[in-house]
Amino acid sequence: MRYYVLDRGDELSIKLAEQFHKLAAERSLVLDAESPEIVISIGGDGTMLHAFHTFIDQIPNLAFVGVHTGHLGFYADWQAEELPTLIDHMCGTTDLPPHKPRIVRYPLLELEIHKKSGSTSHIALNEFTLKGVDGTVVIQVDINDDNFEMFRGDGLCVSTPSGSTAYNKSLGGAMMHPSIDALQISEIASINNRVFRTMGSPLLLPKHHHCDIYSRKNQRLLLTVDHINIPVDDLISVRCQVSDKKISFARYRPFPFWNRVREAFLI
Repeated sequence: MRYYVLDRGDELSIKLAEQFHKLAAERSLVLDAESPEIVISIGGDGTMLHAFHTFIDQIPNLAFVGVHTGHLGFYADWQAEELPTLIDHMCGTTDLPPHKPRIVRYPLLELEIHKKSGSTSHIALNEFTLKGVDGTVVIQVDINDDNFEMFRGDGLCVSTPSGSTAYNKSLGGAMMHPSIDALQISEIASINNRVFRTMGSPLLLPKHHHCDIYSRKNQRLLLTVDHINIPVDDLISVRCQVSDKKISFARYRPFPFWNRVREAFLI
């Protein structure tokens, strides 16, 4: 099995990465930074986002495993002290054969950003946000090529089902199970008056729908794709839709989504 480890960079995560490499070498796992089959993320959810974007061009061909050393670890199945057990599951022992993981796939968000200076495409694991740099933004929101609303406020957040538990949740959005191929649009401090009228509640769009966000004044904007910030002062539009690609996670033991939600927010 070919693997790669990406750690958060703190002392504990670096130590665990070194431990993993040592155990992996003893079990004949092959370290491969170019085309791994399994990517081990050691840190928090931010580390997983970094790992995802590092290997974004290889998403269909690999799976991720999270080891938690951060604050929340929503994407992580394993605690720091369980690293030897993870290796045992992956490689087996003298008494037990390797454990074949269950591969679960989560929906991703596809973005097409059109600017006067050119266009780019992006994939998000958690969310895409659009905010004003100098004040409130004025943007038109179309759904399936029909005008839906003219928005004025601090911005918009478009999230995936797995990302629905992150920034989207703090905006009052719903938490979606990752088996649902959908995206969610949540407002960030909208202004409602005679001129600007917004829905005022989150919207869920299924996979075969899309939304377009148009800039409707000269404005400096900050676009964020997961943890990646993109300053833009010539935005034309952003198209958001559920991607045909999905991220794969290797589950070597059961960890249901709603158990993750309960442990993250209630226990």
